[in-house]
Amino acid sequence: MPITFKPLYTITSGLAKLLMRIEAAKEKVAHLPLNPTVLASLRETAKLYTTHYSTMIEGNRLDSEEVKEVIQLEGHFPGRERDESEVKGYYAALVQLEQYVAQDYPITEKVVQTLHALVMSNGRNRVKPTTYRDGQNVIRGGGTIVYMPPEAKDVSPLMRQLILWIKENREVPCPVVAAIAHYQFATIHPYYDGNGRTARLLTTLILHLGGYDLKGLYSLEEYYAKNLLAYYRAISIGPSHNYYLERAESDITSWIEYFCLGMVFAFEKVVDQMHVSESLGEKDHSDLMRTLDPKQRKALELFKDYEVVTSHQLGELFGFKPRTATALCKKWVEGKFLKVADPSNRARKYRLANRYQVLINS
Repeated sequence: MPITFKPLYTITSGLAKLLMRIEAAKEKVAHLPLNPTVLASLRETAKLYTTHYSTMIEGNRLDSEEVKEVIQLEGHFPGRERDESEVKGYYAALVQLEQYVAQDYPITEKVVQTLHALVMSNGRNRVKPTTYRDGQNVIRGGGTIVYMPPEAKDVSPLMRQLILWIKENREVPCPVVAAIAHYQFATIHPYYDGNGRTARLLTTLILHLGGYDLKGLYSLEEYYAKNLLAYYRAISIGPSHNYYLERAESDITSWIEYFCLGMVFAFEKVVDQMHVSESLGEKDHSDLMRTLDPKQRKALELFKDYEVVTSHQLGELFGFKPRTATALCKKWVEGKFLKVADPSNRARKYRLANRYQVLINS
């Protein structure tokens, strides 16, 4: 086992061009804000797509409409209970991921273990972080060994190295960090099941925390699912199926290029979607919207459904503890984003300030 995780790759001219296209799309989306109703709708659609395609990669048999019915608790499909469980688990992990991002929560092993626990949870909200596998997990295909991951004794130190590498390489372009983390997690294969889904969640978390969230509107998984053979070929690098026979030292430039091409596909699709929304008259009041920070923009979605809200509701939206949520409301009242609905009532409720009402009514 290598003492230090040092991925081998090169920023080729082709990869540099892909990174520039990613940045260009990111910049366009940042300057094409939508009203909260449209934004919330597109974001929910992206989550459903992500859940559908990420589970489909693993063999899930539910189509996109069936996935939507399962998530909204409106459908049950006898004989496909495991498929339903996978969908509920992945969606629950995405919801938790959004809370980590809203809190700017650092990536730790416990975070990764919690996301994995949710993936395997059948949609339960409260889970215990899952420990890594305690034995070997040989991946087979067609009766032959496709990949033999590192031994169980090496999983924990390799995961520690991966998390440390993510933290210490902030000068590396975020898409490259996400690509490498995806590859290395799949290479370590720390669990008996759920590795692919958790690798893709870790990828998304890195990108969102790094500022590449694009308002939560994209799905990398769609690209993988529609190019599944290319996905497996790109991530299957090295001269041997055995981890200890040079896979850890392999040049992974081709995988990073494939990964970034997927980001280009997903990001440019978001740009196209937003232009379509603009053309349909769904553009918001851009100048006013740009005065709000990301949390305030997200809070607008809540006011679309409720005329008045409590600090508890805002806390649930961001995954904050009661004291933190109360402090946030106080700050927003002082900044004239919110106003107290009934000053005489000790159980404070809040309205959106008058100048921002146009953002939820448009």
